[in-house]
Amino acid sequence: MRWYNATLPSPRIVTTFAALVVLFSAVKIGLALRKIKRLKLGLDGEKTVGQFLDHLRTGGAQVFHDIPGVGFNLDHVVIHPSGVYVIETKTWSKPVRGAPTLVYDGEGISKNGLPRDTKPIVQVRAARKWLAELLKESTGRGFTVRPVVLYPGWYIEPTAEAKASDVWVLNPKALPSFIANSKDQLQPDEVKLCAFHLARYVRTAKD
Repeated sequence: MRWYNATLPSPRIVTTFAALVVLFSAVKIGLALRKIKRLKLGLDGEKTVGQFLDHLRTGGAQVFHDIPGVGFNLDHVVIHPSGVYVIETKTWSKPVRGAPTLVYDGEGISKNGLPRDTKPIVQVRAARKWLAELLKESTGRGFTVRPVVLYPGWYIEPTAEAKASDVWVLNPKALPSFIANSKDQLQPDEVKLCAFHLARYVRTAKD
């Protein structure tokens, strides 16, 4: 541009342009680093939950991870003599100060007095409906599916309303005992039936 217009160098213009580029790059890098942190937190949470769920295999459970749907994934499914469970994992960063406590009121989860988050409950109920329909379509039989949301590293404080809710919101450490201590609903052949059809669906969906 200087050659074309036959003008002298202008350090101010170059400096302003460079400052804008640096500012833009810093913002993009900061957003990327936060995204990487969220992804790592999510992967760590999934790994932790998977380890707890795999312990249920010794009690006759069939455990599935990362079941693909249409435009979504189910994090985990457990088929146990006490029932079929669809499980979503939510990873939130712990507070710098204070106890990592979440309050669950049956319809949403709140943290440190902030407005409650109802999306996880809506999401897992939708997952429950989808899985129940899939099993009914593939097996020809209706099975009740229990929706579960897990928060690794958090203590869950349920209200009275939460205890009557159809959705469990738990710390992963508590889930195996909740499942193992629930009343048996399925016969061994029904566990195998559900597991067979779900495994076949997963193979077909991933091909």
